[in-house]
Amino acid sequence: MLGATGARPLSGGTDLIVQLKSGRNRPNAIVDLKKIPGMIGIEAYKGGFKIGASTAGAQLGENAALVKAYPGVVEGAELIGSTQVQGRASLAGNLCNASPAADSVPCLAAAGAIAVVVGPDGEREVLVEKIPVSPGKTSLKAGEFIKAFILPERPAHASDAYLRFIPRTEMDIAVVGAGVNIVTDGAGTITAATVWLGAVAPTIVQVDASCLVGTKLDDAALAKLDAAAQAVCKPIDDKRGTIEYRTKVAGVLARRAAAIALKRAGER
Repeated sequence: MLGATGARPLSGGTDLIVQLKSGRNRPNAIVDLKKIPGMIGIEAYKGGFKIGASTAGAQLGENAALVKAYPGVVEGAELIGSTQVQGRASLAGNLCNASPAADSVPCLAAAGAIAVVVGPDGEREVLVEKIPVSPGKTSLKAGEFIKAFILPERPAHASDAYLRFIPRTEMDIAVVGAGVNIVTDGAGTITAATVWLGAVAPTIVQVDASCLVGTKLDDAALAKLDAAAQAVCKPIDDKRGTIEYRTKVAGVLARRAAAIALKRAGER
């Protein structure tokens, strides 16, 4: 949002242009942000990464260091649309569209990503999960937009994963999405875990992943994670799935994504 003037920011444009054509969105002006310094690019930052808010998803997948450190974040970003869309779609656009089913958001939240927000009152840092507040609405104030994302320094023996379920094989909206971030002691025992789900509530929701800490992801721990994931779901019935189905899938995806994240952590 760029304030009371009714202007809308254009980061990638893959959602905004569709909304303009359908008449859903009728701003007085469109402000292209891409030529503002720092809006595009990936750089090392305090041991982690700073990603310009208008950086296209295709660029994330081409950055070997980012893919190695945060494969789950890249997985989520690379699921936004088709190959052609990947050349435009951005993390900021996916986040600020405020869809509960946004693919990039659960793993950004699981990674502890921070959005750098700028506006009339200066610059502030906000946890990614604090940006969307309901479908189509964000916590950004009048005149504010996201300038960049900060991914923290990755500890040793840690990794992440993102999985989603869709009705078709590609280019569809998630029935459920699961982002998992795991840290281990190097011997396979989990010392920290964060799990976020998408498409099962009005915004992304966090799962209590404390059941994983101190385990090597045995069957008992996975069963507890499955139950914890289902417990936080507040989905709706729609053409993509029933409440019962989404809830069941949420537990399955949380378990599978956790197993992938643990395997990756063991390889680092």
